[in-house]
Amino acid sequence: MKLKGTIVAMVTPYTENDEIDEEGTRENINYLIEKGVDGILAVGTTGESATVSHDEHRKLVDILIDEVNGRITTIAGAGSNSSKEALGLVKHAEDTGADAALVITPYYNKPQPHGLYEHYKLLNDSTDIPIVVYNVPSRTGTDIDVDTIGRVAQMDNVLAIKEANPDMDKVSKIIKKIDEVGESGKFMILSGNDDLTLPMIAMGAKGVISVVSNVDPARMSQMVNYALAGNFESAAKAHYELYDLMKVLFIETNPVPAKTALTMMGRPAGHVRMPLAPLKDESKVRLREVLQNLDLI
Repeated sequence: MKLKGTIVAMVTPYTENDEIDEEGTRENINYLIEKGVDGILAVGTTGESATVSHDEHRKLVDILIDEVNGRITTIAGAGSNSSKEALGLVKHAEDTGADAALVITPYYNKPQPHGLYEHYKLLNDSTDIPIVVYNVPSRTGTDIDVDTIGRVAQMDNVLAIKEANPDMDKVSKIIKKIDEVGESGKFMILSGNDDLTLPMIAMGAKGVISVVSNVDPARMSQMVNYALAGNFESAAKAHYELYDLMKVLFIETNPVPAKTALTMMGRPAGHVRMPLAPLKDESKVRLREVLQNLDLI
């Protein structure tokens, strides 16, 4: 299996009663597919994985698999700071028929490098579903090091890493390490930062797991497709068209701006769950301005 292109880290819409908006979720899935994305991730950070219950988590994965129905790649968020809980979520993703499971590095408890290795080894040895490692030290407090990535990449089922450490030098080191351990034909690098996707593809990444593509899936997909085809002039033009959106969607904690943008656009999103709070008024003004400049509202 190959993971490449634009994969949307999809928001989780809620109803006014704070229930999963199943109809809105299905509507968003079809909208994203129509706009040309290559894959959809359910219940990642942007899907508010930290504040959905395990039952809701499984329901969202079930909805994704059912509605996509094989049309594009499906990835289930499946991480936890407990290896036992992560294994349960990965097994559910496998049983439901997801194409891959995204597994964040365990957060808060700050495992040692050999602990991270054993965490992914447990998941690899206990399931057959392809696994995508998710490294986002700004959220987890742990940055999986290059040597450990090289070891994990040699596991049969570990397919890729979503690298959200903004250190571009580390990206070079990861790609070099993957080549050294003989896994460059199997193991892929995916950008975890929309604004670094273009340079990461130029360095050898195969795509992005994206927040921006919730809001402007067509333009983000076009940028990635240009870059993957080696048309960096057109890719750069698209990158700079999207640059203000890439920045404003992180003006406050993700996914608060993204869900607010979708609401402004009339798309299903709803509120964010506490302890996240609604976007501040001054941030809304800036967000609306960017959306208007892109003719999204």
